[in-house]
Amino acid sequence: MNLTLKLPTADGRLEPYTLSGRAAWQAPAVPRFDRIAYSAAHVVADPLAAIDPWLDAAVDWDATIAYRVRLWRMGLGVAEAMDTAQRGMGLDWPTSLELVRRSLDAARDVPGALVASGCGTDHLAPEAARDVDDVIRAYEEQMAAIEKLGGRLIVMASRALARVARGPADYERVYDRVLRQAKQPVILHWLGDMFDPALAGYWGTSDVDAAMTTALGVIAAHPSKVDGIKISLLDKDREIAMRRRLPAGVRMYTGDDFNYAELIAGDESGYSHGLLGIFDPIAPVAAVALGELAAGKTDRFRELLDPTVALSREIFRAPTRFYKTGIVFLAWLNGHQRHFTMVGGQQSARSLLHLAEAFRLADAAGLLEQPELATVRMRQLLALHGVES
Repeated sequence: MNLTLKLPTADGRLEPYTLSGRAAWQAPAVPRFDRIAYSAAHVVADPLAAIDPWLDAAVDWDATIAYRVRLWRMGLGVAEAMDTAQRGMGLDWPTSLELVRRSLDAARDVPGALVASGCGTDHLAPEAARDVDDVIRAYEEQMAAIEKLGGRLIVMASRALARVARGPADYERVYDRVLRQAKQPVILHWLGDMFDPALAGYWGTSDVDAAMTTALGVIAAHPSKVDGIKISLLDKDREIAMRRRLPAGVRMYTGDDFNYAELIAGDESGYSHGLLGIFDPIAPVAAVALGELAAGKTDRFRELLDPTVALSREIFRAPTRFYKTGIVFLAWLNGHQRHFTMVGGQQSARSLLHLAEAFRLADAAGLLEQPELATVRMRQLLALHGVES
């Protein structure tokens, strides 16, 4: 098959591109890691559902759960119903809870499968929240529902709390209530406003260092209730600084999709575990690299993972909140779903130019698992945009 096609370039031209012919990565049969590695996993939409896509969510449950089984078998955990699953950008709370239920059920059939599930307040519209008590009740409702299913919690940042809080004390009050009630240690999630503009000023201040101090204070007050904290600020120096200030036994989970290779490798003072959206499309090479790291081969880990960083930076470039489009695009190219349709109609959130660059970078990183299929599907996308290739 001809693996050359014409792709758009930044200057408006069409330029021939020939796939590298690289063999796809194969994850280890028996993965062994010395880092905890969660992939925040995407959902597969049902394109045949009789709904209005911008208003309602319809999920292809079989394809969605099959993708999670794939991740577990590579040794990766699944961070369920998170931002990557379009939580707050198409996926509502009732559908999220059903996703959590189905994921937990499926995990019981896969030895060693890890699942941690997003618990937020997204069923409470920010404009409907009157005070922090409303936010506490919203968290409690989702906590109870997930814990009833036997799930462990990732306590997600709350748009409603960001709206009603008057300062750090309100955050301390909310998280104190949430952590006191948690049945198992939770993962806290500090999502930066580059991922969600509605979370600007989280922890009661726009000063990131002051916000960090507040978050650390919350953790220090409840160290036995906090497994770790995932920070998604795309700022490696601040992550390292916070990592060094965490209480003993509390993990740092990197959410930095720009610098994850360096942060997971670590330094003389420690390292970060992973809870990353980019682990969804790069799962095979991530699994191989994490195995090398566990074997003490840090240079080999970096050699394998560093080439994926360029792809990740393209997928997560500003406006970062639209990164899910690139992740689902790659899942479609690789045959993990039969269509390029997303919950909320989010397949339209990125340009053809962006998707073409993601195609090139995925090929360069050995992440096009079926090059012939990827080429056929890329040609279909180009034709849909009026480009004959």
